[in-house]
Amino acid sequence: MGKCDLCGKEVELPFKCNYCKRSFCDNHRLPELHTCPNLIFARSPHEVKNDFNLDWSYREGKKESTPIFNLKFSSELQQLIIAWLVLSFCFSVRSLFTSTQFPLFFIISLITLGLGFIGHELSHRYVARNFGCWAEFRLWPLGLIMAVAFALISGGTIIFAAPGAVYIVPRHHGSGYGIGKRENGLISLSGPLANIIVGLLFYMLRDFGGLLGNVGSIGFTVNFWLAAFNLIPFGMMDGRKIFLWNPIIWALLAIPAWLAIFIF
Repeated sequence: MGKCDLCGKEVELPFKCNYCKRSFCDNHRLPELHTCPNLIFARSPHEVKNDFNLDWSYREGKKESTPIFNLKFSSELQQLIIAWLVLSFCFSVRSLFTSTQFPLFFIISLITLGLGFIGHELSHRYVARNFGCWAEFRLWPLGLIMAVAFALISGGTIIFAAPGAVYIVPRHHGSGYGIGKRENGLISLSGPLANIIVGLLFYMLRDFGGLLGNVGSIGFTVNFWLAAFNLIPFGMMDGRKIFLWNPIIWALLAIPAWLAIFIF
């Protein structure tokens, strides 16, 4: 439990600013929203737009055509890769204690978790930019440490899957986010929805048997677990923003995701 250094709000898992090293709540976690004294060291949206573009880039809230998957090895891409590797390790930790095939399970996690994690974060990023926002994935160092610690201590049964997040700044961000509940809800919805879609694709591989069937089973479970985790309607989770926007849509997505984990 901690307090936001700007508004004093108590939060279970405060965000730590990478530039001023202070702690903030979900509403003030971005450097621009807590008037960070070291904001000069943060890259501007115009610099970010050339780093990690998929199908369009940011320029004053307007879309621009860019080559699909035109990726450059940027700071954002490096942070995505680090988060992907750490989470893949965490989801493979159980095999460290119960099997001698950790390398195989780690590779499977890289594939199954990789598609879900990257799809989740880039979905947030794409939808946010589609609403004219600047959006970029950034690591949360404390989240990385907690992910590894929980996985090792629990033997791989408890995974804290929050190694970072897509930071979002709207066109007009002088006060607050500047986007409504609907836009915020849709941005949040896109991540878990991507996990559910990827999970269903893996589900179709379950009946093949052998290694392919095993990959399908793990991919289904991992992605539905990620969706269910992010749909928790509290704190900084996607589920809270979706619930505040439309409780019915939240329930239609969250309840089946949670049930799938226990049934399958």
